[in-house]
Amino acid sequence: MADIVVRDKLFIGGRWVEPSGSDTIEVISPVTEQVVGRVPHATPADVDKAVAAAREAFDHGPWPRMTLAERIEVVTRIKDALAARHRELAELVTLQNGSPVRFAVPGQALSAVAILGTTLVAAAHFQEEDERQGTGGPVLVRREPVGVVAAITPWNVPQFTIASKLAPALLAGCTVVLKPSPETPLDALWLAELCAEAGLPEGVLSVLPADRETGAHLVSHPGVDKVAFTGSVGAGKAIMTAAAQNLTRVSLELGGKSAAIVLDDADLSVAVRSVVAGTCGANSGQACVALTRVLVPSSRYDEVAGALTAAFAALPVGDPSDPDTVVGPMVTQKQQQRNLECIRIGQEEGAKVLTGGGVPESRATGWFVEPTLFGEVTNDMRIAREEIFGPVVCLIRYETEDEAIALANDSDFGLSGAVFSADVERATEVARQVRTGTITVNGFRLDLAAPFGGYKNSGIGREFGPEGLAAYFEYKAVNLPAPPKA
Repeated sequence: MADIVVRDKLFIGGRWVEPSGSDTIEVISPVTEQVVGRVPHATPADVDKAVAAAREAFDHGPWPRMTLAERIEVVTRIKDALAARHRELAELVTLQNGSPVRFAVPGQALSAVAILGTTLVAAAHFQEEDERQGTGGPVLVRREPVGVVAAITPWNVPQFTIASKLAPALLAGCTVVLKPSPETPLDALWLAELCAEAGLPEGVLSVLPADRETGAHLVSHPGVDKVAFTGSVGAGKAIMTAAAQNLTRVSLELGGKSAAIVLDDADLSVAVRSVVAGTCGANSGQACVALTRVLVPSSRYDEVAGALTAAFAALPVGDPSDPDTVVGPMVTQKQQQRNLECIRIGQEEGAKVLTGGGVPESRATGWFVEPTLFGEVTNDMRIAREEIFGPVVCLIRYETEDEAIALANDSDFGLSGAVFSADVERATEVARQVRTGTITVNGFRLDLAAPFGGYKNSGIGREFGPEGLAAYFEYKAVNLPAPPKA
């Protein structure tokens, strides 16, 4: 992929068409800072065309009228094509956002395949209608597709987040207008080709790379029935406000500031390995589920701090195409500068940099940040409150188990988390008390067969598994005549 990847058309309603405008999006490598791709910039006029095509396909086309089994066949072909070309997909994502290839293969490409797979399993067991006894007679409860879906996805795990919306929407019988992030449009247009080859009917999918202005036109469009968004809290609030004007349904997967609670009897090797995997090892820290607050008992603070400092300092930082690299660049220079600014703020607040804290000396080019571990952090500091979205982690002391739970819950977010203990029952009981959508005992895991989403500012709704599929249906009650009395 040494040559620049160029697309000169948009995918609207299942066809490659000329864009309405002349502007383009240049994809910049976060490693070389050079242009590696160029695609058309979709305009509001392109949005209107895409929504019209999606509306026509939903209201009059075959897709929502096919049987669920028929839709399963098409989505299975998409999944199989994605699986066959997963290495190509991983390399394309790495080219755009600098995701280390050791993460990109499982976390960017194969995870998208897995989401399609688990959603297909959920669909195979899904009942589109069932009859139940109501208070006045039998009731037929139907589940019908919600309609035209606007899917808006971020740059950090683009195919993962596309799959989390596209798979359930398609299987439900919806039509989709997808707006990928302008930082990572190449893989979305690549996926459009696969969907067309798999036999997705015309009108069912459009892909419109664009900025927020075009995205705002999409989410406020009266022809859209549901908005599915992954991204920042600020953007999520703006989307919810815009969608409210039309009472458009929304599902929002937003940010996190997740806590890893290390209990006093925890196996330190397990905790350290999981924290590294759940922070710097998770897309160079650019993950909403990252375990960025590590809560440590005072009795073991020095031990944990020493072990994590050594682990962070030893992490290979560099070229994401190198399979040995664990930490690659931030996706943009703006994101790099945000990380460095947060590190500066943390030091001003009185936190202590145990390792890292700047730009690696060996990386004069590219938007890199050293894996950074802060000690002596208190939960009221900005670095403990705000999502930094990079390889920056805070160590916070606690005295009692109840205090650890209170600290974990003292956050505007509630997306992920972990609890470490030699006693699984004890850790599970602590996990029950943490207000977060996903939490792992003695590890770091996002299970694609289980519901995923957040409490508080981490969002609204759930993705993955049966719950994620159900989010793309409306429920209809058909009241049937009561049987004649004997």
